[in-house]
Amino acid sequence: MAKIITLAHQKGGVGKSTLALNLALCFKDQLRVALIDSDLQGSIYHLKEDFPDLDILAPEKIGELPNLDYDLIIVDTPPYLSNRLNELFGYSDYVLVPTKAGFFDVMAIKSTLALIKFAQAQNQNLKAGIVLNMLKPRSGITSEVVELIQTLGTPLLKTRVFDRVSLARSSMTSGILKSTDQKAIEEVTFLAEEIVGLISA
Repeated sequence: MAKIITLAHQKGGVGKSTLALNLALCFKDQLRVALIDSDLQGSIYHLKEDFPDLDILAPEKIGELPNLDYDLIIVDTPPYLSNRLNELFGYSDYVLVPTKAGFFDVMAIKSTLALIKFAQAQNQNLKAGIVLNMLKPRSGITSEVVELIQTLGTPLLKTRVFDRVSLARSSMTSGILKSTDQKAIEEVTFLAEEIVGLISA
């Protein structure tokens, strides 16, 4: 039965789709991986022809999640709280919540975390984590933001992903793993490894 990782955040512009795509690419050589774009606008699904070695499935496949024949399925969700998130979280093994490091960005994840906690009450095996994403290299991360995240009850991952042009453009350049940006490759790879460790724990 496939392990399912869902990326969710009610706010747009936090890099969910870019992370979802690159995480799927990290795993595809070791596992049978599918990436599902649950956004009806299909921003990732439209990239299907650009990534012939990765199974990118249409939003309609969400209803078939439990029966799809893969080792790992990564689900990208739209930037608004849809009525399908509860269903998705019910199927999931892990929910990854990317956020920028600003105070208001962190406050904006509260309703997503509330939905996750509701799903965890129904599904004891569901795990979740917050990843700091699109960080500005020079501004750093304030201890106040980290402390705020730690009060929200969902673990903060160790990996931090910075705002890099190579990562932002990776959907147009065959994925970050094929770039020459070693720092970006390391960050995405470390994130993939950290999530695997948390799911396996």
